[in-house]
Amino acid sequence: MLALLTVRVVVALITFFVAGIGAVAYFLVHGKPPEPVAPAVVETPRVVGAVHTVVGTSVEGRSIETFSYGNGSTQLLFVGGIHGGYEWNSSVLAYAAMDYFAAHPETIPQNVTVTIIPAMSPDGTYKVVGKEGRFDALDVPPSPDQSPGRFNAHGVDLNRNFDCKWQPNGTWKNNTVSAGTAPFSEPEAAALRDLIFKIRPAAVVLWHSKANAVYASQCENGILPKTLDIMNAYAKGSGYPAVKEFTAYPTTGAAEDWLAKVGIPAVSVELSTHETMEWEKNLGGMTALINLFR
Repeated sequence: MLALLTVRVVVALITFFVAGIGAVAYFLVHGKPPEPVAPAVVETPRVVGAVHTVVGTSVEGRSIETFSYGNGSTQLLFVGGIHGGYEWNSSVLAYAAMDYFAAHPETIPQNVTVTIIPAMSPDGTYKVVGKEGRFDALDVPPSPDQSPGRFNAHGVDLNRNFDCKWQPNGTWKNNTVSAGTAPFSEPEAAALRDLIFKIRPAAVVLWHSKANAVYASQCENGILPKTLDIMNAYAKGSGYPAVKEFTAYPTTGAAEDWLAKVGIPAVSVELSTHETMEWEKNLGGMTALINLFR
């Protein structure tokens, strides 16, 4: 035992002596003692500063995640990627917003919580992006046709699978698309429904592309008065036109319209392209919306 202690003492003295020589050498060269080196910490940027929750899984078993910032009682929900890879830039925007709120928590008032779903249709996103989890514009391969990513693994257009004027077949441009076997037949739509009833948000923004406007939501009872306030605030802050009704073609079973049916104000924010996230415009819109509830 004594011999072992002696060896440990000798090793410690040698280590101290070598470290001392190194410090003296550094001082002679640089004229100051070396700075202490902090241990390396590796964190996933999208989780930093957020409360991370898995609220459901897709048809193929991929997680549907939320990231929340702030801890106020007024919930504002932002949803990206409900049309998956076809509107992948809406997810890129959602990830950028997550990074922004993590870096600038002071922008969220004490009474507000901001919750973000970056990829509402992870299977549809995977069809185009080809990777799990977070991605950005550089990760998306150039493709002449990203439309298959609009649908989940059952071939259903999720934004036709909600309980407002639902029909088995919906319309997308000049195409007939599957809306599922019943409202909320798809696990992705059911996950959003359950989250809505759990947190009861004061407002919901669904990011889409590429109609270049902020659209109000409505169901059988028309537009909720607060929805117009949200539409106008986001439009003014972002510079997108404010439009009360989408009339390019009929839509049934849309998520935003179902939200109106259950009394929750919601708007669809349509980016102007499928390629860019238009960050400055949407930051202005998000800031205006948050200030509306401040």
